[in-house]
Amino acid sequence: MGRDALCLPLGLACCLLLLFLGGSGGLGDRGALPTRGPWEERQGPAAELGPWRRAKYEAVKKHLVAVGALSKQYWHYLACKVWQEGCKEEEEEEREPSRSPGWSVPLVGQDYLEILSAWYCSFGKCCKTGDCRIVNNVTGLEADLNRQLHGQHLAKEIVLRAVQRFLQSPQPERALVLSFHGWSGTGKNFVARMMASHLFRDGLKSECVRVFISLFHFPHQNYVDSYKAQLKKQISETLQLCKQSLFIFDEAEKLHFGLLDAIKPFMVRRDNKGQVDYQRSIFLFLSNLGGNAINEVALDFWRAGRAREEITMEFLEPRLKLELQEPEGNGYARSHLLEENLIDFFVPFLPLEYHHVKLCTQDAFLARGLPYSEAALDEVARMMVYVPREEKLFSAQGCKSVSQRINYFLP
Repeated sequence: MGRDALCLPLGLACCLLLLFLGGSGGLGDRGALPTRGPWEERQGPAAELGPWRRAKYEAVKKHLVAVGALSKQYWHYLACKVWQEGCKEEEEEEREPSRSPGWSVPLVGQDYLEILSAWYCSFGKCCKTGDCRIVNNVTGLEADLNRQLHGQHLAKEIVLRAVQRFLQSPQPERALVLSFHGWSGTGKNFVARMMASHLFRDGLKSECVRVFISLFHFPHQNYVDSYKAQLKKQISETLQLCKQSLFIFDEAEKLHFGLLDAIKPFMVRRDNKGQVDYQRSIFLFLSNLGGNAINEVALDFWRAGRAREEITMEFLEPRLKLELQEPEGNGYARSHLLEENLIDFFVPFLPLEYHHVKLCTQDAFLARGLPYSEAALDEVARMMVYVPREEKLFSAQGCKSVSQRINYFLP
């Protein structure tokens, strides 16, 4: 949508806003407007009124003249904010004595113009960075976590608390680093996508969000040095472009330890003035590593007759960190992330049980607008493989293949 196309509706919006903000004697007063418009120069309408109503008539007339003059100033301000045109002229005018009829943009309506320009930016790119499309909808994130993430009370609590506190901080000391751990299909990628969609209007497609998959982006061990240079360059460019960034590393346990150490400088605290500000960024590491330790704790609770909601980080974190420190095929253990405590929160994703798979199946039917029955939900859930062999308690694939399995129920 071009500037000219928006000129008329935005100008009218500004005028209506000013009229709404007007005080006594403004258009909001009942009976203030005569039958004919106050723009008529003849004194006929005013002469027909009594002294009191004539004064009101003149006040409205003066008010409309002020609105007409001020709306031009508002439109100029908005054009400068959105299209960066005419800003130099505006700066020069600000140095001169004010020619407006007693009002000024900083005093009346500037907040509303900020909202209006942000609204326009939400429909297209009007700035050189992706910052105008950052939404940080923590309320929506909380609602979706509660409604769509099943069986993961710890992940919900930790992710929401960490993100909320980080965004509320006016000046974070350093980047937020979260490490997601658990079996495949338990919701790690699902939560990462959810975070992206609620922090950025364009979700994973945002220019402020970068996703790296270890075996896809860094497949050959012989090119680690080249990968390190490319990774540093891509992260630096994103940080320079966006005031807030999100970096997601999938299959993080398969990353070469050299790559993990290469991104370490972007996570630590930076006090040097004149340097790129890395502080308003979030790093997510997604890994199947630690899934065995998490599952053992969940199984122990089930065998003891205790609810999985009673599992706390006090039980999980020591065993999780112990598994992460096993060096075989593990870049975590060989990097400095654990040694230097650069990971703020370890987020465990518990194994999913039969009734969780049914809930995922229901969500899949609803997402595709398909009718379902309780029998259909049970049939899909029974298709999954459950472990251990004796108890058959946890879904070996979580909810990963549920959306494909409901294709069997299509006509």
